[in-house]
This record gives sequence, C-alpha cells and structure tokens, in this order.
Amino acid sequence: MGEHCYPATMEESSIELGHTAASKCYDDDGRLKRTGTMWTASAHIITAVIGSGVLSLAWAIAQLGWVAGPAVMLLFSFVTYYTSALLADCYRSGDPCTGKRNYTYMDAVNANLSGIKVQLCGFLQYANIVGVAIGYTIAASISMLAIKRANCFHVEGHGDPCNISSTPYMIIFGVAEIFFSQIPDFDQISWLSILAAVMSFTYSTIGLGLGIVQVVANKGVQGSLTGISVGAVTPLDKVWRSLQAFGDIAFAYSYSLILIEIQDTIRAPPPSESKVMRRATIVSVAVTTLFYMLCGCMGYAAFGDNAPGNLLTGFGFYEPFWLLDVANAAIVVHLVGAYQVYCQPLFAFVEKWAQQRWPKSSYITGEVDVPLSLAGAAGRCYKLNLFRLTWRTAFVVATTVVSMLLPFFNDVVGLLGALGFWPLTVYFPVEMYIVQKKVPRWSTLWVCLQLLSLGCLIITVASAAGSVAGIISDLKVYKPFVTTY
Repeated sequence: MGEHCYPATMEESSIELGHTAASKCYDDDGRLKRTGTMWTASAHIITAVIGSGVLSLAWAIAQLGWVAGPAVMLLFSFVTYYTSALLADCYRSGDPCTGKRNYTYMDAVNANLSGIKVQLCGFLQYANIVGVAIGYTIAASISMLAIKRANCFHVEGHGDPCNISSTPYMIIFGVAEIFFSQIPDFDQISWLSILAAVMSFTYSTIGLGLGIVQVVANKGVQGSLTGISVGAVTPLDKVWRSLQAFGDIAFAYSYSLILIEIQDTIRAPPPSESKVMRRATIVSVAVTTLFYMLCGCMGYAAFGDNAPGNLLTGFGFYEPFWLLDVANAAIVVHLVGAYQVYCQPLFAFVEKWAQQRWPKSSYITGEVDVPLSLAGAAGRCYKLNLFRLTWRTAFVVATTVVSMLLPFFNDVVGLLGALGFWPLTVYFPVEMYIVQKKVPRWSTLWVCLQLLSLGCLIITVASAAGSVAGIISDLKVYKPFVTTY
C-alpha cells in the first residue's frame, strides 16, 4: 500500500539514508518526516492561547473600562503577533529553508545569543511552564467544582452558599494529567490539541451566548468608560487591580515560549517553516482576539463593574445550569490538552539532559514494550520508559500540591502573565531577530525594536506588582486545604 518508515538512529539516517530515497521518510536533519501544517500549528496555538485566560477578561475589562480595556487587548494582540513573527524567523539559523534547525526555544536562544542570556532564558521558560501547569490545575479544579455548585444552586436555590472544597477536584485533574503526560512528545499530541481547540470554542461560545442573553435581560449595556469607580474601591486598589488586569490580558496571549516547539512539527519546505508559522500566527491570533473581544466585552456588558473573576465559575450566571455544566466540562477537557501542550518542552528538556548525563543507564534510556490490545492496535506496543514514567508523574504531583496551596485564579493568572510576557514574548525574540538579521545598531528598525521592548518591560513590572499585591491580600484570609468556594 504505502511506504513504511521505521525509526533510525541519527547516524543511519544521515549517512546511509541521506537526502535521496530516504527523504520520503526522513527530513534533512535525519528525523522522521514532520507532517504538521498551518492548520495543525494553528490548533496548537489556539489550544495554548485560548485557555483559562479568556474567562478572566470580563473582570480585566471591568477594571479598565470600555475605552482602555479593548485598546489594551488590541495592543497585546499586535505585540504578540509581531514578536511571534520575529521568533518564527529564528527557527533556522541562516537560510530560512536549509539552515540548521533550532528544535526548541532554548536552542534558538543558544544559536543567536550567548552566556548568561541563555541560562536566564532557560530558567524563565521552564519556570513559566511550571507556573502555567499550576494555573491550569487551579482553573480546571474550579470548573469541576463549578459543575457541582451549579447543580447545588439549581436544587437548593441561589441563597444556599453551596461551599465545596476544590482539593478533591485538583487531585482528579492531577491523576488525569499523570496518564496523559506519558504521551512521549509533541508530534503525538496533535489529536489532543485539536480536541482541546474545539473545546475552547465551545465554552467561549457559551460564555458569549450567556453574556448576550444577560445584556438583553438587563435591557441595556452595563459598565462605564473608565471601569470600576474609585468610590467602589479605594484609589490604591483601583491602581493595583488595573495593573493586574494588564497581567491577565498578557497571560491570555502568552504562547511564545512554546512557539519554536510548535514550529518544529511543521513539514519541511517549501514553503519555509517560518512562512507557514507566520500564517498560523495570523490565523490563530486573529481568531483568539475576536473571541477575546466578544467574550470579554460581552461579559462586561452583562455584569458591568461586578463582572466575576472567572466568567463561567464566578456565578454571575446560574441558569440554565446544564449549559453551565457543558461549558465547564469543556473547560476541563481543554485544560487537560493545554497542560500537555505547555509541559512537553519541559518534559523533553529534562529527559534529554538525563540521557546526556547518564547515557548508559537502562533506567534513563531503556524502554519496555507494553502491548496495546485496543481494537485496531493489534501488534502495536507502547514503549514505556521508566524515567519518563517516574519524573513526569513526580512533576504532575508536585504542581498539583502547589495548586492546592495557592488556589487564587485571577492573581496567579496575572502574575504568570506578567512574569512571562516581557522576557519570553518580547525581549528574547527581539534580541534574536536583531542578531539573526544583522540589524545595524541605532538604525531606525533597531531603535523601534528597543522602544517596543522597553515599553513592554514597564508593563510587565507594573503588572507583576499588581498581581503580587492581589496575592498578598488573598493570603490574609486563606487557609491551605481548608478554604472552600
């Protein structure tokens, strides 16, 4: 029927197979042919971008108002697209079609920058991934808990507090992630990304629909041009909350730290991977911005200054309870996939380091064939690696425990967005592009790029300060493992 391709070592593929007949099975770097397209790359990006962040946007716009809220959202979308395009050009060093591939964000930084910048980038990228894993665990547990509370409100009435602990739901999510974390690498989670992307559209559309219905019920649009008024909160709180809103919006657009890994799944040229990635970025950023505008603005229009921190779990909406259940279930399924999309680069980094450190250890490098008896999988085996099993399980357990200690959705989201936005989305892509394209110092382009980076640094520092203030405020009343929603 078709030609069967079997894995080969790097030496076999590059020496014996070369660039002739074996090119039907292998790319120019000796790896199995990549099969990704603009659409699969867009699905990966949408899975990563339209995450739980979309649900905090109504709250963010409530802090900023009808003028600044949408303007800030458009600003972040433009910056994200522009710097992503710069970063996509750094996938190959030199020629965009035949240059040496950089498989990860860290590889790209290593190829273009040097010294402490490489180590700093690695720390920030992987720390941000850990933070995202914690944030997604919190968000998923709150959505599962919201299903239980929606049913409770339906039965007991809206006056009942229906307080429930989120801890058991975090454990359930953690167990699911332990299972899915054993998918070996990025190439094998396309199906999970596509499913997660569909789920993100599902709950975003439900949130949008409920917002429209609420606006109709209110017989008008809520909210004001400047957001929540100083009378409702203190002047200092207004400042902190506005800054935190910047962080929430930044988090909602943050995916640059896994862009190179996504680009490494795209099939070989022509056209070049950078061209395909630019198209995927345009599609995905445009789609996500449209959804963000609709969901965030409609949520603010529905609830005004009282917009909840999480549109579908903050219980601005109570009915129809079954529709809330569907939306929150879709959030959980989406976050299962998004967790994996984000964590794969960290998983791969640790496993590659361990293999280089202990190349002869059977525990690190050995694989055990586990037969798959599912229908249609006769004769197939899953290659179980004991190190992968233990390390990934330990990672999921650790992030789950930390999530139980810090279940503050908005503040954690804002801090993650602030810490990751400037260095990973702006600074490193700008610096790498300047080196890659040999942009002359003090040229117009160089000055504009540096001003963009400086402006984003100021936003990042301010957003981080706002989120830290929010977390400190929450900690005053929070008791680990006891607090309920």
